[in-house]
Amino acid sequence: MFDLLIRGGRVIDGSANPWVHGDIAITDGRIAAVGHLGDAEAARVVDATARAVTPGFIDIHSHSDFVLPIEEHGSILAPFLAQGITTLVTGNCGYSPAPVSAATLPDLQTYTAFLRARDLPDAWRSFGEFLDHLDAAGTALNVVPMVAHGALRIAEVGFAGRPLTDAERQSMRDRLRLALADGAFGLSSGLLYAPGIFADPDEIEDLASVLREADGIYTSHIRGSSETLIPATREVIRVGEVNGIRTQHSHIEAFGRRHWPRIEQVIQLHEDARARGVDTGFDVIPYIAANTTLLAIFPRWSLDGGVPALLARLRDPATRRRIQRSIDEDLPGWPCWTDSGWPHNLVEATGWHNVALMWVESERNKPLEGRTLQEIADEQGRDPFDVAADIVLEEQGHAMALYYGVSGEPGEEAGLERLIAHPLAAIETDAILTGHGTPHPAAFGAFPRVLGHFVRERRVLSLEEAVRRMTSLPAQRMGLRDRGVIREGAAADLVILDPVTVDDRTSYRDPTASPAGIEMVIVNGAVVVEAGQVDTTMRAGQVLRRRAAA
Repeated sequence: MFDLLIRGGRVIDGSANPWVHGDIAITDGRIAAVGHLGDAEAARVVDATARAVTPGFIDIHSHSDFVLPIEEHGSILAPFLAQGITTLVTGNCGYSPAPVSAATLPDLQTYTAFLRARDLPDAWRSFGEFLDHLDAAGTALNVVPMVAHGALRIAEVGFAGRPLTDAERQSMRDRLRLALADGAFGLSSGLLYAPGIFADPDEIEDLASVLREADGIYTSHIRGSSETLIPATREVIRVGEVNGIRTQHSHIEAFGRRHWPRIEQVIQLHEDARARGVDTGFDVIPYIAANTTLLAIFPRWSLDGGVPALLARLRDPATRRRIQRSIDEDLPGWPCWTDSGWPHNLVEATGWHNVALMWVESERNKPLEGRTLQEIADEQGRDPFDVAADIVLEEQGHAMALYYGVSGEPGEEAGLERLIAHPLAAIETDAILTGHGTPHPAAFGAFPRVLGHFVRERRVLSLEEAVRRMTSLPAQRMGLRDRGVIREGAAADLVILDPVTVDDRTSYRDPTASPAGIEMVIVNGAVVVEAGQVDTTMRAGQVLRRRAAA
């Protein structure tokens, strides 16, 4: 007798092969049998007639590691489960909760405030202790942890905006080796953000060389997606080429209308690299807006020393005006890791009217959430820079924004569609759910949006190919052998959906609507979503560690 038997579904196995009718039997959290199982019996039988049965979706780019350690994370992260996500890859963009140095922990806490749930315990120092904490408490989803260059550098030198000494580099390599031994799948960087913004390419290449020893992956939020998009793309590819490792270009994009034509050149760079034997890939957010910290609008030099140093500069009238002139007038250029360099001027690329406030910590500024900085400035009769600067000061840097113009704008999605159509493109959310503020719509609808908008309506992808991008492709990139596929012996992470109705029902102004058509979600054999209702108390997930998962 099986634990669970799914009968009569259209089985989409994650390989991009055409669907087939079949049954799926589950026992002890694993797929026990696939096919026409006749008179097989089970403790529970689910009729999947006219429904598609797919592997559980793998979000290759998540920022949930600052939420997973708290008891109520199941409620906060429920929208991920509701859209079919069963596995989260964490530690992206240079942000991870470990390793931690006691001396620089306040720096890490301040700079990651926009990612953190309330009452995050910070009850660890090493990466292994962080994973042990998750294991002990249990997780609602599967977790594939990455260690971040930002955390490694902060633990070593805080927010010092300078090149590292040989001894500091060696210490960071040692910290990375320990994190990999503890189970990290690889290394991420966020070269748009401090402290990654201070690291020269040689520092990144040197640190990533450690990954070769452990068959780890290097993923990067590259230095820029506007003027510096092409050399920044070459950089992430080169890290993989010189070290002989897998690399992943995180949330590939061209930011700002005049940079959209660069999409073809970026794709060509990746295709040429693969032709040379470089194992490179990329992932994409299926929206034309991205969410990140409001601090990302500031030039490199203003962030030297971290958030306290930035706040001091914004309080000084002369330095504040210098920062404003830089945002108004300075264009990014290469090299951009020098004292006067700047990799990506987000405001210059897209305009203040395309920067919307998503979350602030104080109650005083809560009414501003969801509004663009230009709208706020017009209402107050002020310059939008001063609005942004004062918000950062009042919130002590704890603010998050939504940036429009990512490979398209509403009604102009040709660039985004070109990226989504490419066979190397894994689907991701890049969404930040912390239990407060206004989320990106991807948190509630990214994967259903692909299945509804880009598959059924726009016909950019077939259903089977879209499922591959959400399942076996990210599993392959991360080195997961038993996830992202439907086959005997694989982990029983599954989604049952209606291919006729599945869709994202959010909008940028109303981003929290539940998706349509996701009927059941199963994590390691446990039903965690049924008829759209999420069991937020269940801890069916597993913390995967690199050696065990491979």
